[in-house]
Amino acid sequence: MTERSTVRIADLCDLVRESVKPGTRPDALYLGLEHLASGRLTRIGGGQASEMRSTTSAFEPGDVLYGKLRPYLDKAVLADEAGVCTTELLPLRSKSDVEARFIASVLHSPDFVEYAVAGTTGVQHPRTSWAHIQEFEIPAFSLDEQREIADLLWLVHDAISRSEKLIEEAQALKRTAMHTLFTRGLRGERQKETEIGLVPESWGQTILGDLCKEPEGVIQTGPFGSQLHKDDYQETGVPAVNPTHLNAGRINHENVPRISEENAIRLGRHRLCVGDIVLARRGQIGRMALVTEYEEGWLCGTGSFLVRARQPIVDNRFLHYQLSTEPLTRWLVAHAAGAIMPNLNNVVLRQIPVFLPSVDEQIEIVDILEVIDCKVTLHCRKRAVLEELFKALLHGLMTGEIGVGELNLGLTSGCDISNRTEQKYLNNLPIAHASNLESCNTSLVVKES
Repeated sequence: MTERSTVRIADLCDLVRESVKPGTRPDALYLGLEHLASGRLTRIGGGQASEMRSTTSAFEPGDVLYGKLRPYLDKAVLADEAGVCTTELLPLRSKSDVEARFIASVLHSPDFVEYAVAGTTGVQHPRTSWAHIQEFEIPAFSLDEQREIADLLWLVHDAISRSEKLIEEAQALKRTAMHTLFTRGLRGERQKETEIGLVPESWGQTILGDLCKEPEGVIQTGPFGSQLHKDDYQETGVPAVNPTHLNAGRINHENVPRISEENAIRLGRHRLCVGDIVLARRGQIGRMALVTEYEEGWLCGTGSFLVRARQPIVDNRFLHYQLSTEPLTRWLVAHAAGAIMPNLNNVVLRQIPVFLPSVDEQIEIVDILEVIDCKVTLHCRKRAVLEELFKALLHGLMTGEIGVGELNLGLTSGCDISNRTEQKYLNNLPIAHASNLESCNTSLVVKES
């Protein structure tokens, strides 16, 4: 590749220095750091200037707003309308021969973020400054090249935003479905009042302890610190699941600590089996996950409960979903000991009320919720792929290592990106039935009406 000359940030844009006193523009849009998301090119919210009691900075449509506080948070957006912003945001205005979207993209590049962080001052509230970031250098690009780079990055960014919206919609559908299914069931029957609220009249009541009777079942804590020391963790070996790895009903496989096979054998009673439920014992009560075949043989780690039900009247997947409903989460929180660091104990957990329909109805309910979960998983995976693509493009394009003309991504719209990857992921998801999200959504609306 031909060697390019370089330009500084100061050669691309100017800092706008227009202070606005409180009350001067009460109807104006107000943007604070909370209205910017890390790594995003557009804002996620906004407020009203009349709510502000301190001096703000003015900005115009097309200005780039850069977050100087904690620059490692990677916050920079292109303003879509005029307004005022916190002084923690630096309004930058592109020069006449510079594409504003290109500047916003530069400020998200990994090299720039690293440079900005290196120039921070302050310990509790580290900030960078215009004096520092204006000296950052990048290869010089023509205006046409800037627009081509910005077009491509915005295309991927828009696809990420669409994926996030779809995730939010699927999660909202799941919350609605959970409420409907566990208060009304699937049979349209009458309801009865219980200590956790309304449930279908025919559902039987038991407690978790009765579903987890030994020797097949168990409710037990993970190994305590005296049994598993921090020095026992290593790079390879048997993964040990702690509360931090429980996320949205699944076990997060990233950064799970491991122990030797010898230690795992010593702690064999804490081994996980398919269908077990791992539940947080302390801290964020209500975090839990269902063990799948991928976690078979892993270890229930410190700070967690291992819940194993082995009764013919309950489907473990249904039990997991019911334990994660809002009423039972509130029950767990209310019965946890301690205010600063809530803790659950074995005795309390055994007493949690459980309401069961027939096994057939349990399986039908699980089928509906698993379809929605698979849809969430699909969109989360798509978002992760797109985010990796976005980061790779930011680095390659901004350093000049690759050019837009060298790429053959075949992308003509963000929708194309999303649709092309969807079927690939759907084909690889472990869905054991032919239902789809739309049919589930329709049936839920009918049932509730």
